[in-house]
Amino acid sequence: MAARALMFQGTGSDVGKSLVVAGLARAFTLRGLRVLPFKPQNMSNNAAVTEDGGEIGRAQALQARAAGVSPSVHMNPVLLKPQSEVGAQLVVQGRVSGNAKAAEYQTIKPTLMPRVMESFGILKEQADLVLVEGAGSASEVNLRRNDIANMGFAREADVPVILIGDIDRGGVIASIAGTKLVLPPDDARMIEGFIINRFRGDPSLFADGMATISSLTGWEAIGLLPFFADAVRLPAEDALGVHVERTRKTGAKVRIAVPILPHVSNFDDLDPLDAEPDVELVRLRPDQTIPGDCDLVLLMGSKATIADLQVLKASGLDVDIRAHVRRGGRVLGLCGGYQMLGRTIADPEGIEGTSDRVEGLGLLQVDTVLAGDKRLESVTGRSFDDEPLQGYEMHIGRTTGPDCARRFAEFSGSTDGAMSADGQVVGTYLHGLFTNDRQRTAWLRRLGAEPAGMDYEAGIDAILDRLAAHMEQHLDLTGLLRLAR
Repeated sequence: MAARALMFQGTGSDVGKSLVVAGLARAFTLRGLRVLPFKPQNMSNNAAVTEDGGEIGRAQALQARAAGVSPSVHMNPVLLKPQSEVGAQLVVQGRVSGNAKAAEYQTIKPTLMPRVMESFGILKEQADLVLVEGAGSASEVNLRRNDIANMGFAREADVPVILIGDIDRGGVIASIAGTKLVLPPDDARMIEGFIINRFRGDPSLFADGMATISSLTGWEAIGLLPFFADAVRLPAEDALGVHVERTRKTGAKVRIAVPILPHVSNFDDLDPLDAEPDVELVRLRPDQTIPGDCDLVLLMGSKATIADLQVLKASGLDVDIRAHVRRGGRVLGLCGGYQMLGRTIADPEGIEGTSDRVEGLGLLQVDTVLAGDKRLESVTGRSFDDEPLQGYEMHIGRTTGPDCARRFAEFSGSTDGAMSADGQVVGTYLHGLFTNDRQRTAWLRRLGAEPAGMDYEAGIDAILDRLAAHMEQHLDLTGLLRLAR
């Protein structure tokens, strides 16, 4: 028997759709239902490798974890990974399908709806309840034609919609009522109820607000959801959270400088470090300088390595990094950051947009050629110091050179990464490195910190349990099940 389904759309981007779906996935799973998450179309450079050999948005991987199931490419059949201001790599059912400019993508979307519906049908046959997440704003009527992410999907699949508004932004009554105003009547009829997210203060003071929204829209009030502080410790959907200002940690023994470049990817690699009380992550815009007292410079992955390397150089951060190394500081490059550390990066096939060959930072004696199939694989092995590790690879390109003889890791009969002769500079293609408690402990002790001894993965599950309890307390979950069909 096919599953019931319910879709969650937002009045805008970053209103908390991903978090709400994750919390509901855990809550309904704890009620004994087999729950599967689904997002027809996602745009994010924060991706995860699936067991079936593809990639999906990181948020859907978290939602799968909340539901106690393995991630599948069918949970996010269309993934757009931005490579420029107007273009993105297109991933369909987990595999790279090509590149598309924004205007061109609008003409491609009708060809993608059958793949979206195919994946949705596969999930429905495996679940009791499918929780569907929309993308961006439900009221983007300028993009309604050929839409596969919001009302276009809801109408095609006949899935009722719950609208989420973010009161923390202000104007939530107008944003929800305004959504009803701008939607075509047939689309508006798909919305059954609404949730107000990120409320702070006395809920009784917004009781009239909830009633006003119901009166203006005719939609059922599902609940007023208070701000959930631990959300910051869960992997973020997009890079908006990377740029959020954070309070400086007093007493932290280690400072890690992280340049945040325009096409940063897999930025959840930072989350385990953020959770360590002895570590302060200093996120830097390209117009800022690397602090002279930092212990490690961490270069993150990138969806457009050559373009981000050029930004790094144009900003002068490359000069700061070399000065840091001369002072005896350490540098770690992850994936695209690893490629930047080498002597050259060549893109003979124009994978990143233009055929190019550029000089890297020259801190590792290696060279990278961006060519061949994309490597998408979960791996386990041991690092150079014989500590166990696990993570995943998600990259195009092959890196070779003398410093590869000093490998960073070995797994499945192959080696990964490179180190400089003095050990100050290290590069690896491995994502998820710091979720390994022993790996994170070893790195922090090298830098002079005393790790907190936490079990990072168990901590994430504990947060998901608290999030589920949060949903049970403040939302009408029985009412949501009643509305699902």
